[in-house]
Amino acid sequence: MEKINFSGGEPFIHQKGRYLGHLVRFCKRELGLASVSIVSNGSLITEDWFIRFGEHLDILAISCDSFQPETNNLIGRHRNSNKKEVATCKDDDQHLESLERVRGWCRDYRVAFKINSVINTHNFDEDMNRQIRQLNPVRWKVFQCLLIGGENHGKEALRNAEKFVVTDQQFESFLQRHREVACLVPESNVKMRNSYLILDERMRFLDCVDGRKTPSPSLLDVGVEAAIQASGFDEAMFFQRGGKYVWSKSDMSPSLLEW
Repeated sequence: MEKINFSGGEPFIHQKGRYLGHLVRFCKRELGLASVSIVSNGSLITEDWFIRFGEHLDILAISCDSFQPETNNLIGRHRNSNKKEVATCKDDDQHLESLERVRGWCRDYRVAFKINSVINTHNFDEDMNRQIRQLNPVRWKVFQCLLIGGENHGKEALRNAEKFVVTDQQFESFLQRHREVACLVPESNVKMRNSYLILDERMRFLDCVDGRKTPSPSLLDVGVEAAIQASGFDEAMFFQRGGKYVWSKSDMSPSLLEW
């Protein structure tokens, strides 16, 4: 294994990120992985975390679906998105402020900065060219909103994302509007669904072939080789979507870390 990515929910929520930091350091020091990355919404990250653990982190991806506070409110990218209170513009502005703040820390502590955006019915017509060029991430992953049974679709789902789904044509219109952004890496539903190896908290691979996350036996019980056979992983699509890239900061151009 060369790379690991911590994501799902908010990785920094436990012990204010200290536990996550120890995992990042372990993966670099003890496992010797070429790349360790994190996906976060940025709201709980502190400069102290970078001071303690930043040297062991290669890439930090911040989720940002819009640069418009009103759109973030509609999507649910605000501080009260899991509560009944009505979000205010101040809450929405804090999400964008945390993005700028974390971007600065990535520069100061030499961590590659990445942005992830999920394109949906509320942001597919937005023009993000100016903001993305200003933030200048090493990669801008642009995902088409994907339905996963039991997660964001169906009776068992905690949230229903059907109202956020865009057509292929709407997704393509967003890509065309941003075609001059060099760091853009698009992922349609077809490219995304089976091209990731996903492990849950029980160390089970999650197979998305049938449109829901079906767990394999735990690799702690049957070993990696047996468990991975039930992962549904599409290796060819992984390479087709650009899954293999320069993901270790030791191999990156200094200009990518000192922008």
